[in-house]
Amino acid sequence: MTNRRRDFLRGSALAGVAVPGLALTRAALAALPEPVVRTDAATAAPIPVDGSFRPVVTLNGWSLPWRMNGEVKEFHLVAEPVVREIAPGMTAHLWGYNGSSPGPTIEVREGERVRIFVTNRLPEHTTIHWHGQRLPNGMDGVGGLTQPQIPPGKTWVYEFVARRPGSFMYHPHADEMTQMAMGMMGSWITHPVRRHPDIDPVDRDFCILLNAYDIDPGSFTPRIATMLDFNLWTWNSRVFPGIDSLNVRRGDRVRIRIGNLTMTNHPMHIHGHEFVVSGTDGGPTPRASRWPEVTVDVGVGQMRQLEFVADEEGDWAFHCHKSHHTMNAMGHEVATMIGVDQRGLAGRIGALIPDYMVMGERGMADMGGMHMPLPRNTLPMMTGRGPHGPLEMGGMFTVLKVRRDQPPGDYRDPGWYVQPPGSRAAEWRGDAPGIDRGASGRGGSPAPAATRGGAAAGAGTGAQSLEIRVRKPGHGGHGGHGHP
Repeated sequence: MTNRRRDFLRGSALAGVAVPGLALTRAALAALPEPVVRTDAATAAPIPVDGSFRPVVTLNGWSLPWRMNGEVKEFHLVAEPVVREIAPGMTAHLWGYNGSSPGPTIEVREGERVRIFVTNRLPEHTTIHWHGQRLPNGMDGVGGLTQPQIPPGKTWVYEFVARRPGSFMYHPHADEMTQMAMGMMGSWITHPVRRHPDIDPVDRDFCILLNAYDIDPGSFTPRIATMLDFNLWTWNSRVFPGIDSLNVRRGDRVRIRIGNLTMTNHPMHIHGHEFVVSGTDGGPTPRASRWPEVTVDVGVGQMRQLEFVADEEGDWAFHCHKSHHTMNAMGHEVATMIGVDQRGLAGRIGALIPDYMVMGERGMADMGGMHMPLPRNTLPMMTGRGPHGPLEMGGMFTVLKVRRDQPPGDYRDPGWYVQPPGSRAAEWRGDAPGIDRGASGRGGSPAPAATRGGAAAGAGTGAQSLEIRVRKPGHGGHGGHGHP
């Protein structure tokens, strides 16, 4: 037993245990399952089971072990402050469960009676709501409505039957604005007890929770009052390049369960394959309601199950299709400087402001090639490298790696895909065709000599010059008039 667990048990024994409608003595603490704690951010292997179901793999996470007490499956969740590595080079001070944020995934079978002990080691009260579950009203976990809140230092117990298979979540329903913004959430998977007409067996089953934080560069603790303007869009409290790849064998049937506990929707997009939405937090979708997609919008508070056959070998991008959700912490009020000659500017300003850096003369991709000091505990906005250079990504992005020689059940990273000769886009080295810029697509009428905003274009055929006149903000700030 680790020192951390011994300290936890000692603290629990001093606090005692409070259960709705039942008072447990200190001697009864021996009946509690020992809390399992994990603090690293590696993707854990599937939890060993007896073959009654195929366990999920939580990306950069893990599943919570249980014990059987007669016919009841027992778990122990500990709500507590945690330190989470967002990606190598950055950590955050969050709240979570059992040492991690999100908390460990809970896996049960349909029809099982489940008992969850919840110990509160936060500085304030809490509850747990079992999002999407059918259960007795008093077990729903809404503080003040279905139960009193769990005070700091107390342990309460929830007990109910997992009545239907599907993908669900758990999170507090007490001071939600603070506790969810601090990272308190987890996934719950109920596996079918027998073959279900709308649930296919799969070879790989992944689990992802979408969450978001507002953490100022150089700081460690999220700003809990933020409503929409988050700067770290995360999967399981990780951003690229800290998000592990999804490693599968060619021909595998793959399921990806995605839950959204951010404050906005996320269009999730997979390259190279079509999928169907095979389930929601309401359960499996009827087969007649499914159609092929490559992008699905996951709304706030929703879960979506995506299923497909990984039959195209290669390294395929998998990401949210909102482009600012595939970037790491950044300032949203940085002026657009595309086309502005900044030669020598950084040196002159840097003499006055040591931390100044030039941004975006030719676009945001310039940032990926700059070797500039960052504030401590901060990640580059665009980062990561692939086999052909910078990936220029961050946030909600990873790679689906499909390999013909990936062993069944093996989730290890196979490395980068080696594309067969002649199958990769390459520079054209033949003659370049001429481009007629003087005619439009309708009847060959000439293009206008100038466009609104000061961009002048020469008429005629062949190459033409283009002058860009940049308007800079005046003294009126964002609402002021620009000057040429």
